[in-house]
Amino acid sequence: MASVSLVLGLKVIDYVSAYKVILTSIKKEYDAFIETIKKGRKTAFYLHGKLKVLAAEPTALVYHQRRAIQLEAKVRIIENNSTKIQLQIDQMKQMRAEYDKEEVKLCASNRQLWRPIPGMTLQESVSLEALNKYKQHLEDKYIKRKQDLTTEYVSAQKKVELDEEMTVLLKRRDIAESLNRDLQFRHQRMQVISHTLTTWLKHNMRIPFQDVVEIIRNTKAVYVDETIVDELFEDDPSKTKEAIIMLYYIERFNELISNGEYEKAACFAANSPRRILQNIGTMNKFKAVGKIRGKPLPLLLFFEAIFSRSHAFKRPVNADLTLEGIKCGLSEKRLDLVTHWVTQEKLTFSEKAGDVIVAYGEQNTYYKPRCLALAQIIYNECHLHKKALLCLCKQGRIHEAVEHIQQFKDFTSDDLIMLITVCPHIELIKCLTQERYGKPPIFSFVLTVLHVFSADMKKVGIKLLQEVSKGGKDLIEHLVMGDSFCSFEKWQEMANICLQNGFENLFNDIMSVLRSQAGVSEISEDDSFYLMEHVFW
Repeated sequence: MASVSLVLGLKVIDYVSAYKVILTSIKKEYDAFIETIKKGRKTAFYLHGKLKVLAAEPTALVYHQRRAIQLEAKVRIIENNSTKIQLQIDQMKQMRAEYDKEEVKLCASNRQLWRPIPGMTLQESVSLEALNKYKQHLEDKYIKRKQDLTTEYVSAQKKVELDEEMTVLLKRRDIAESLNRDLQFRHQRMQVISHTLTTWLKHNMRIPFQDVVEIIRNTKAVYVDETIVDELFEDDPSKTKEAIIMLYYIERFNELISNGEYEKAACFAANSPRRILQNIGTMNKFKAVGKIRGKPLPLLLFFEAIFSRSHAFKRPVNADLTLEGIKCGLSEKRLDLVTHWVTQEKLTFSEKAGDVIVAYGEQNTYYKPRCLALAQIIYNECHLHKKALLCLCKQGRIHEAVEHIQQFKDFTSDDLIMLITVCPHIELIKCLTQERYGKPPIFSFVLTVLHVFSADMKKVGIKLLQEVSKGGKDLIEHLVMGDSFCSFEKWQEMANICLQNGFENLFNDIMSVLRSQAGVSEISEDDSFYLMEHVFW
């Protein structure tokens, strides 16, 4: 409204020139009045705000005092906690210092005390997430082992008691068998005597009794086996042949099988003399029975019985039965039994047994680490170091695998290439191609890179190049100087691969090191001016 009146006033002043001075003074007074009103409004607004601030000052002061008290309490709590943590840190430092002193006393040699965590790479060892995951894995493993300890194992004292009880029972069995043989001998001798007397009586006792005995000895005409007549006339029962006892065991075993008493038959076969019933034929009889609903597999009972008695004989269970037993245990998903057999019993291992366990681990990934560990034991027993090394790598035990390679020095370059192809772990390749505890590298880094790119494992090759590029030119020079496997042409091939895959800096570093090793130096642009000067002079 004020702006409209101002415009109208200006128009009136321009139109009426006679009253221009008067109207101009009126307009000035009008403008001053409007400016005074605006200032008054601003002053009133400012004073109103200031009044509100002054009115709120007591309440704000109370709030600030209360907040100050709260912050002081928090500061005291933090200081107390800091004091406690500092005390704990000091105690840990003191304990660590004492531990280091004891460690130095115990380990006076120059052997490296730090060892990596088994199953973890160096990067995982410094990753909190990976360490927490590995800690959870160990806790689960500890809980399972604790459960297995209560369900599958007995205390050493209980084992001693069971061994003593078994020794007593075996002595009782031996006494009973001896008594049984004695009684069988006496029974057969009584049969011969009865037959002799009957023959003598049939002749009305006309001929001398001694002649009748001689006739029986010559004709072997007795009710029992003809081959033991001479022994039956002897007074010493130990001279009877073991064929009678073995025949008894075979007949008794067949009787138990026909009656369906498979558990007793398995124990009878396990305790048979000279292991006459521990063979493939006996195994086939149990296998022919098949599965019985609601009862354990008879074949598994047979293997449990003969494997548990393996320590009672001088020789271990043969390789064929060992292999079939492992197959049977795995087919019944009894890896716990197979683990006990492999680690505790007296068996003859073979390469096929290890292969069967590895195949089971591939089919059941949850049990793969345990299967690889069992297969490693078998391969080591069979001196199959290459397969044992592969099991170590598949378990992630890289450092143990490298120590295995250094211990058994019969690994060729082709073997290491095959190992890298099957297990392309970056940590494994680094351990193979770098110095370890002052020893030269086991394999060439260049050959590894060339093989990886030629075998369509480009991702692994890129990771290797990235690791090398982090070390810069010093690492390249160290690798070239320490490489006794490859010529400069191989290094040039690797440099070309670096250039093809976008590692230009790595390419330049390699070529620079190669030139310096070959006695060739790079010429700058300033020096190139004088390069042909001697020709013109």
